[in-house]
Amino acid sequence: MTFKLKSLPFAVACVVASGALAGAAPAFAQTTEAAGGSTPQRVVVTGSLISRTNTETPTPVQVLTAQDIQKSGKTSVAELLTDLAANGAGTLGTGFAGAFANGASGISLRGLTVGATLVLIDGHRMAGYPLSDDSQRSFVDVSSIPFDAIESIEVLKSGASSLYGSDAIAGVINIKLKKNLNGTRLAAEYGDTQHGGGKTRRASISSGIGDLDADGYNAFFTLESRKQDAIKVYEREQFGYANRDWRARGGNNINLGVPSANVNSFLTPTNSPFLYNPAGTNPAGVANVDNPANYVFLDPTKCNFQKYRAGGCQVDDRLSNIQPETENVNLLVGMTKKLNDNWELALKGSIFQRQSENNRNANPQAYSATAFNGYNVVNSSGVTPRVGAIPSTLFAPGARVGAGFTNPFGSNARLYGYIPDIGPTLRTLNKSTASRVSADLTGSAAGWDVNAAAGWTKVKIDAEYSGNINRQNLYNALYNGSWNVLGGNSPELVAAVAPTFYNTLESTLTYADLVGSREILPSFGAGPLSFAAGVHWHKREQNAPPSSLTAIGAVNNTSAFTIGEETNSAVFAELRATPIKNVELGVSSRYDHYDTYGNSFTPAANFKWTPAANFGVRGTFARGFRAPNPAEVGNAGSSFTFNSIRDPINCPNGSRTTAGNVPSACSFAPPYLQTTNPNLEPEKSKSYTLGIIYEPMRGLNMTLDYYKIKIENLVVTRAGNDPSFVPTWVRGPIAPIDIATGVGNGTTVGIPKAGPILYAESPYINAGSNETHGIEADVRYRWRLGNDMGTLSAALSAAHTFGYKTTVGGETYQLAGTQGPSSVGGATGNPKDRAQFTLGYNRGPLDVTATVNYTSGFSTIDPALGETDCATTAEHVGGRLYFTGMVQPAQYCNVSSFTTTNLNVQYKLTPNLTLRGAILNLFDREAPYDVATYGNSGAGTSYNASLHQAGAIGRFFSLGVNYTF
Repeated sequence: MTFKLKSLPFAVACVVASGALAGAAPAFAQTTEAAGGSTPQRVVVTGSLISRTNTETPTPVQVLTAQDIQKSGKTSVAELLTDLAANGAGTLGTGFAGAFANGASGISLRGLTVGATLVLIDGHRMAGYPLSDDSQRSFVDVSSIPFDAIESIEVLKSGASSLYGSDAIAGVINIKLKKNLNGTRLAAEYGDTQHGGGKTRRASISSGIGDLDADGYNAFFTLESRKQDAIKVYEREQFGYANRDWRARGGNNINLGVPSANVNSFLTPTNSPFLYNPAGTNPAGVANVDNPANYVFLDPTKCNFQKYRAGGCQVDDRLSNIQPETENVNLLVGMTKKLNDNWELALKGSIFQRQSENNRNANPQAYSATAFNGYNVVNSSGVTPRVGAIPSTLFAPGARVGAGFTNPFGSNARLYGYIPDIGPTLRTLNKSTASRVSADLTGSAAGWDVNAAAGWTKVKIDAEYSGNINRQNLYNALYNGSWNVLGGNSPELVAAVAPTFYNTLESTLTYADLVGSREILPSFGAGPLSFAAGVHWHKREQNAPPSSLTAIGAVNNTSAFTIGEETNSAVFAELRATPIKNVELGVSSRYDHYDTYGNSFTPAANFKWTPAANFGVRGTFARGFRAPNPAEVGNAGSSFTFNSIRDPINCPNGSRTTAGNVPSACSFAPPYLQTTNPNLEPEKSKSYTLGIIYEPMRGLNMTLDYYKIKIENLVVTRAGNDPSFVPTWVRGPIAPIDIATGVGNGTTVGIPKAGPILYAESPYINAGSNETHGIEADVRYRWRLGNDMGTLSAALSAAHTFGYKTTVGGETYQLAGTQGPSSVGGATGNPKDRAQFTLGYNRGPLDVTATVNYTSGFSTIDPALGETDCATTAEHVGGRLYFTGMVQPAQYCNVSSFTTTNLNVQYKLTPNLTLRGAILNLFDREAPYDVATYGNSGAGTSYNASLHQAGAIGRFFSLGVNYTF
């Protein structure tokens, strides 16, 4: 095994591991002292129900304190968690414009998708985002959680279904909000990017009264506002990943409005609409598409045939986003009241609101040149294809072509052009409001430590949609002469062609928990025997209907929808003992009942052995499960695309120039309609960890953990996950279309062998397994320099994946270090290595922190998709046209490693006033090419938004001030 960290993190790892640098408190003395340093305080660490004094647990837990968060230089929780070394394939970032859950952000521990990572708030479940990832996986949107409300974040990197139930297969992220606060804190921050766009403003106020010990209560609030401007793709066109002209890199020019033999057979909308005669009379040896006499440009001041063929009528994309515009307003209020010496009641309420504007970065809406095949309507009764279809969109000789134009040709003409006046394509103004009310009652009675909790959580999305086209209304307006193809149409007419419409989507979760723990035997071997038991109940309701106009197929295919509910009740227990000196053992189990499928039993066990004062061995075993959710078994549906194919009938060899082939059928992304399956069984997992804890010298702490997780009964959609899946294509009627003549790029209008592909159904299935294993290392060092010169601290968190295997239909595919599984979460890629190194220096009022984030490179192939040829990964894996019709250059077979450095400096001017400055991506590292991902800012960009978003944003500066009183 070779652990490849090829840049600065590897060098740092060597230095730290060697002891040349000699984190935190010693690994075997991590106790929280009570006032006066007399009695260690017992705390409950995520992954256990039983309180303890030594927080170095048998299960690997990474803790980010409020101080760590502030020193990161980040401005959002989503940015912070994305950089976790344990975050892997399937992570969801806000830079993925085409995501179903556009604008939200989710974490994928160990690369097992956001659906296998359970996110808790104060140890309790939170309602999932109403729009599921890939329209399937439920997740908590971490982008809506405010910085200033957080006390700490605990990342449990082990399966934990035996305590927390469904979804905790890969691990748990427990975000602990502030419990109490005294005084008032004001904060303000401003940031900007070096290359344009992305201005960020953040302001907050936190205030609290009452001392819990002296007054018996504490009440507080935190109010935060954050606004982040958009970064447009055109603001990064100087960088290769945002430049659409690939000719100098061995590819095609895919700029809008540029004709190309490989991409569009020389027929494409441009900056002026034009009429095209597909049946012209041409000189000998001149193809129809090459004859200027077959074109009439309707705005000759912008374009003519010569300019068009030379690429001089290009349309600049001024609308697509690298980073969408967002605005957050967050409020947290809380009160803790001592009821008596033994009992406390903590009440919290919060409203976290995020508003974002997204347009999916799709190409501008264009006229349908030959026909419109309609929209597909999906509901609980099935699929209705071709709703609103227009069999022919041709214009007869002399017929009106909107206002002021007629067809001058002696035969039917096509209209090519972008539709004016409608604004960004597929625009969504999304307002997400996450509301939460919780009550926690803690105390002791009859020797039991008791924690009773109840809560109500809700995430509501109010969505405004525009930029969708009612083709029936559009062509009626063209044929009757009321629509002006050059623009300037009346608001009333635009509203009929591209209506604005609205939708409300909701997800609610109500929960109740009761947990009791105690020592049931004061002496059991070398220590007490501790026991904890609890009951849990929650009801989850998801009411995310399709938007009104897409539900009837008026303006688009039916939008993703999920309507359903589930009720879960569970009992669980944990035992912990020290049967012999220095050996800690724990067992736990949970029994769940879901009304959607039945019952699950999940046991777990762990141990920690410390044969020496500075050395320990720990390990865990856990079974886990993920219950099928309403999006998979309820009333739900969606349509999706992810890769490019060739029509097996109309373009069997994939060549646009072979006689008889339909060029437009040689490379396109087919729609799949997602269907649910009420007979799904839950996913089941087994996970193991085995590690060491080592303190070679005072102040230097190390942990190294091996992990292995296998998930069986995977719930997946067949398309892209089952290599044996042969789609049953539903086709439209056969109609005249351009067919290759076999002479150069020549085409002629003819009758194809089959109608166009409309869609194929792709059901959810229980299929095969995923297995991943690797190691994770955490090294921390803290060193007080002599002569009062300050304190140095260093921390390294690194993860290496040995393997990531998926098995379907008896075939096993190794995906570690590849783009796969590309059908999941935007083809995020599956790098083997991720690392984060933090180096800090503190002296008096000065605090300096540098953080280096490293992600290794990976191949763009996806064996699970059957794509192992580097010459076609852009097209066949990512569905991109960079090299369509050409041989993809070898350098694009691999995605390069990516390293960024962040610098944060704080200076306390007075005991109350602190100034802060930060530079993210200090060395302005550019995002590397990833030609096989579709999880980015649209078809015109070629970087990985989930892994390399910092390289697309570029160097970011921020200044801030905090004042407390």
